[in-house]
Amino acid sequence: MSEKTTVKPAARKPAAKKTAAKKQAAARVAPAEAEGAVTETPSAVLAEAAVVEAPPAAVAEAAVAEAASTEAEAAVVSVDGPPASAVRLSVRKTYKLYIGGAFPRSESGRSYQVTSADGAFLANAALASRKDARDAVVKARGAFSGWSGATAYLRGQILYRVAEMLEGRREQFADEVRAVEGLTAAAAAAQVDLAIDRWVWYAGWTDKIGQIRSAANPVSGPYWNVSSPEPTGVVALVAPERPALLGLVSVLAPAIAAGNTAVLVAPESAALPAITLAEVLATSDLPGGVVNILTGRVAELGKPLADHLDVDGLDLAGVGESALATTLERAAAENLKRVLRPAAAPADWAEAPGTARLTAFLETKTVWHPVGA
Repeated sequence: MSEKTTVKPAARKPAAKKTAAKKQAAARVAPAEAEGAVTETPSAVLAEAAVVEAPPAAVAEAAVAEAASTEAEAAVVSVDGPPASAVRLSVRKTYKLYIGGAFPRSESGRSYQVTSADGAFLANAALASRKDARDAVVKARGAFSGWSGATAYLRGQILYRVAEMLEGRREQFADEVRAVEGLTAAAAAAQVDLAIDRWVWYAGWTDKIGQIRSAANPVSGPYWNVSSPEPTGVVALVAPERPALLGLVSVLAPAIAAGNTAVLVAPESAALPAITLAEVLATSDLPGGVVNILTGRVAELGKPLADHLDVDGLDLAGVGESALATTLERAAAENLKRVLRPAAAPADWAEAPGTARLTAFLETKTVWHPVGA
C-alpha cells in the first residue's frame, strides 16, 4: 500500500504542470480582453509557452524553419525584378550570316568587330569564309526553280511586302546607317527613305519588264518568232560600301525582281544594315535561299564566287580596286558568267536607276514556231 501511495502522486505531476500552464495563459489573456486588445490569442500564448518549455533541439528546428521562410520571402521579392538602383546590362547582338533562310555563324567560327565612323565599337559580326560562300550558292541554286517559276505578279507582291516591313523598321535602319557612316540623323533618315522607295520601285517592275523586253520578231519563212526574257540564274553580288543601305538595295532588288536568286557580299563596315535587312527578308514571304547574305572581306569571298561553276552572274559594284575587279572578271570567264563591272567614275546611287540593272541578268529566249499548212 505504501508503494502505490508513492507512485500515484508522481504520475499526476505532468497534468498538474499542464493545468498550471493553462491557468497562467488564461491569466495573461484576461487583462488583454478586458482592455479590448487583440495582440495575442490563447493559441498563440500556448504556442509560446510550448516553445519556452520545448527542448533545445526543437528550438533549433524552429530557428531553421524561420530562416528558410525568410529566404523564401526574399526569393519571391527577387522575382519581381532587381531594385530600382540596379544597372541593367543590354543584350549584345552578334550579327550572323543569312544562308538558306537561316542565321548561322561562320563555319570557321570567326567574327570581327564592327565599328562606327569614329571608331567606337558597335557590334560583333560573323566573318564569312569560302565554305560559307559555297554553302550560300547551294541554297541559292536550290531556290532558283521555285522563284523563277513563280508568276511575275507574285514576285512583285512578295517584294512589296518586304518594303512594308522595311518601313516598319525605318528608325532602326536610320540609327544603324547613322552609326556606320557618321551621318546626321536627317541624312541617315533620307537614305533609308530612298532605299525603301527604290525597293518599291523595283517591286513594281516585276510584271512589266517582260513587256518592254519581249518582241514578236519578223522573220522570212512560215514561222512565228517570239523573244522573251528569262532570269540568268544564281547571281553573286558585291554591295558597295557606301551608301551602306541604299547601295545594297540598289544591287539586290533588281536581281531578284528579275527572277534570279542571289548571294550578296556585304562589306565589313556595312554588316549592320545588311543583316538587319536579312532579318526583314526572313520574316517576310520571301522563300529561303532566294537571298543569301555574307558579311566579310570582299577579297576573300569574291574569288571563290567568281570561280564557282554554279554561279551564272557576277556584279562587281562594290569592288573598288581595279586590279581585284580584273582578277574576278577573268575568273568569271571560266563558265561564261555575265559580269557587270562598275564604271570608272564613282556611281551616284541616289540617281534614278533606270532598267539597266534589271536587264543585266536576263537571258533572251527566242522561240521559232511553224505556222501555216
